[in-house]
Amino acid sequence: MSSERARAGALAALVVVLGGCTATQARPQLAARDCALPAGEELVDVRRMDRSIRVDLRYATENNFTGERLPGYDARLALLHPGAAAALARVQARLRREGLGLKVFDAYRPIRATQAMVSWAERTNRIWVLDQGYVARQSGHNRGNTVDLTVVRRGRELDMGTPFDTFSEAAHTANATGAVLENRMILKRAMEAEGFQNYDREWWHYRLSAADTPLDAPLSCFR
Repeated sequence: MSSERARAGALAALVVVLGGCTATQARPQLAARDCALPAGEELVDVRRMDRSIRVDLRYATENNFTGERLPGYDARLALLHPGAAAALARVQARLRREGLGLKVFDAYRPIRATQAMVSWAERTNRIWVLDQGYVARQSGHNRGNTVDLTVVRRGRELDMGTPFDTFSEAAHTANATGAVLENRMILKRAMEAEGFQNYDREWWHYRLSAADTPLDAPLSCFR
């Protein structure tokens, strides 16, 4: 009886080991060159600056306009250049005094992910999202100085009139009235107070001016 138990235990251990090997093999390992950054370039996790910033990184999931997780989004990290991350933390501090906070949908975006968005538009015959400026062939997100975000109160998003990544005039920042316009202005005032500039076709899109280099390192390089 004891020998049968021993054999069963050994078999179970072998299954675990083999299963672990399979999972490891299914996950491609990043080469050092994949994570290399140009001299002087650095990205930091915004939640290291302020743990109260919420992150819902859409392109690391299938919950985005392409319906697929985008290349390079192999970790759920909202990354920015240090100066932009520090400025975002100051925005969070401003909003906290009003009982509000930030939720980030996207921050640094590898070049390969931007290319995948463009390929999606071309493949699905939605070139108009490129022509009308809703999807960029070259994005400020690739430079780590651009962020897509909204405002939350006690964890719930304020009503901004449209969902994130709505490709229509309804998402243009000034194209709203009443409470929706005021909510968009709460975000805009707080972001502009720390130097961010809004893209007027997208109420969620803000950029901090800087002469940074486009990057392509996958997000998992920064764990």
